[in-house]
Amino acid sequence: MSDETRVEEQRKLTRKEQRQIDAKNRLSSPAASVIAIVVAVLWTTPTAGLLVTSFREPQDINRSGWWTALASPNFTLDNYSEALDTHNLGMSFVNSFIITIPAVIIPIILALLAAYAFAWIDFRGRNFLFAFVFSLQVVPIQVTLVPLLGQYTAWHLQNTLWTLWLSHTIFGLPLAIYLLHNFMKEIPRSLIEAARVDGAGHVRVFFQVLLPLLVPAIASFGIFQFLWVWNDLLVSLTFAAADDAPITRIINEMVGSFGSKWYLLSAGAFISMAVPVVVFLALQRYFVRGLLAGGVKG
Repeated sequence: MSDETRVEEQRKLTRKEQRQIDAKNRLSSPAASVIAIVVAVLWTTPTAGLLVTSFREPQDINRSGWWTALASPNFTLDNYSEALDTHNLGMSFVNSFIITIPAVIIPIILALLAAYAFAWIDFRGRNFLFAFVFSLQVVPIQVTLVPLLGQYTAWHLQNTLWTLWLSHTIFGLPLAIYLLHNFMKEIPRSLIEAARVDGAGHVRVFFQVLLPLLVPAIASFGIFQFLWVWNDLLVSLTFAAADDAPITRIINEMVGSFGSKWYLLSAGAFISMAVPVVVFLALQRYFVRGLLAGGVKG
């Protein structure tokens, strides 16, 4: 690598580090902290009310608001027990894992390979093809459901988990490719060139040089995809068989079946919310880093 290229890479890193410091100072100012606290309180208050309600007796719920429970606590686990027994919520909880985990892993694997090709392999039409893949994000999911259902029927995949896995993979790939591609382009070219000078091919560069550096971007998209698939209702209503129904579909059925027992919905909702909260808290340190990948150039 020439001296001019090395100097330019160092300048880019210096400018990027300075912008990161400026952004950190703005976000850590007292005014920003106060605003963040107010927004957090307003955002979490309904969730706190739902949590308290899910542990209250039905008669207490009918007599007073959830905020009065803190003054005279009378909590029970019967709401959760009844919700799990009435509609087999436990099995649907397992089904959500069976649907979500492959629907997160498959698009990440495919997007990593595609993003590497767009970022570091020079081929004809690369920019046009990348722009086309990115534009697929604007296609509404609703317009694709009927054609996909017809195609799955032609392939004899209807009423199988493959319809759910493939659908979520198709819907998640454009964003995954875009996010991972931008993160790869931020990696200094000097690392790639040094590996190639040592005789590394594309496979070795990908697994030994890039992949360890891509953890924040992978975790960021993994959070997005996990939340989307776990909370999905439309795709599961269209493609999932009754035995493979996820927890969101069962809770939706509870709305119609137990309109007068809405306290069961609060318990079911919190069972559904528990896993996404744990996933986000476990990976949040990667979230912002991956989300801002490629957001600053030059």
